[in-house]
Amino acid sequence: MVPSRRLRRLRSPRFGWLLPRRLGWLLAALLVIGSASPSLADNRDRAKRIFDRLTGVPPTEAQLVTMVSRMGGLASTPSYNQLLDAADVALDDPAFYNVSLVNFVTPWTNVERTVYADLNDYTATVVGMIRDGVPFDRVLTADLVYVAAPGVVPTAYEHTSNEHYRQIQGLGVDLSNPTQLIGVPQSSLPGAVLATEETAGVITTRAAAEAFFSAGTNRRMWRFTSLNYLCRDLEAMKDTSRPADRVRQDVTRSPGGDSEIFHTQCVGCHAGMDGLAGAYASYQWDDDQARMVFSRGQVQPKHLINANVFPGGYVTVDDSWRNNWRVGQNAALGWSDSELGEGFGAKGLGAEVAHSRAFAECQVQKVFEHVCFRPPQDGIDATRIQEIASDFEAGGAYDMRAVFADVAIYCTEGE
Repeated sequence: MVPSRRLRRLRSPRFGWLLPRRLGWLLAALLVIGSASPSLADNRDRAKRIFDRLTGVPPTEAQLVTMVSRMGGLASTPSYNQLLDAADVALDDPAFYNVSLVNFVTPWTNVERTVYADLNDYTATVVGMIRDGVPFDRVLTADLVYVAAPGVVPTAYEHTSNEHYRQIQGLGVDLSNPTQLIGVPQSSLPGAVLATEETAGVITTRAAAEAFFSAGTNRRMWRFTSLNYLCRDLEAMKDTSRPADRVRQDVTRSPGGDSEIFHTQCVGCHAGMDGLAGAYASYQWDDDQARMVFSRGQVQPKHLINANVFPGGYVTVDDSWRNNWRVGQNAALGWSDSELGEGFGAKGLGAEVAHSRAFAECQVQKVFEHVCFRPPQDGIDATRIQEIASDFEAGGAYDMRAVFADVAIYCTEGE
């Protein structure tokens, strides 16, 4: 090409004197080459960036060659499907599961929302579901938990200890290997207290129970479910127009002696939260036993504490729940017509959340922040999130691997 010949002339002894005086010409020539044949460098570079974003580690030369080949070679302009095929190389790499996904999920499992926590059954279950392509709308409803296969670690799953998962982590068990990390029904574990209909995916894992069913009155479980799966804290969902008929007895109607504060502030969160948190009425974390306990057909006593604060408030008599946020400003979360908006137990509430439009958008947003290393902005980012969320929901697939691939392709475009 002419630009290449020009560069060769500039590097020859005859024209060596031009380099310091005409450096701008050299830079311009480099730009011309880049624009004339971007794929010669870009396909390889982009493959590397996609791999880095998804796994957190650089690809091997063999992986890079495979990715470029799937993109059609160095000199091609890859189609979107070719880019997806290339991304699969990263999504099949053990580092995606053992490093990237573990770091992605661990903050969901603790109140501090820190990545610096031990591997646990909550994290392992999400990693396993993504690896195996389990539809992710089941994350809050499935009778499922991922454990090490028999004999992989010395200690079997225990309801009273996290030792099983500390050993998985400490011994370097490969979470990407389906013969080492396997999915089993929660209800089938030795010593399980929950029947199939009482399990609720990660909500009823040991780690979630210890973090969110301990102390309090189980409102915490709803708050962190909303944070993790709707990407909204309570303040963002505050709506004082909702009825207060489900607000419990332990909430004063005259904080500081001023009833107006309740009607203009407190009810905004409690009207919705208390109506939903009833789903968890039979669950409790027992510090003495160091495990979750379940009172089938009965309400845990902590749901009835401080009844004298406002005796006329709602009395929790069962695990029924009602979504008062289907009407009002929070209707914008896109609650599904396939759900009734009320029911019993954690599994039913999990389905209500997981089939909302906000759930789909939230998963894409979390992946975006993890892979792109920044929060999405209004405009093109927001539009692409909506598109990926729609693909995520399409046909009930809820495939999180596809979300990671779509986001990585988007975030490396034009870099």
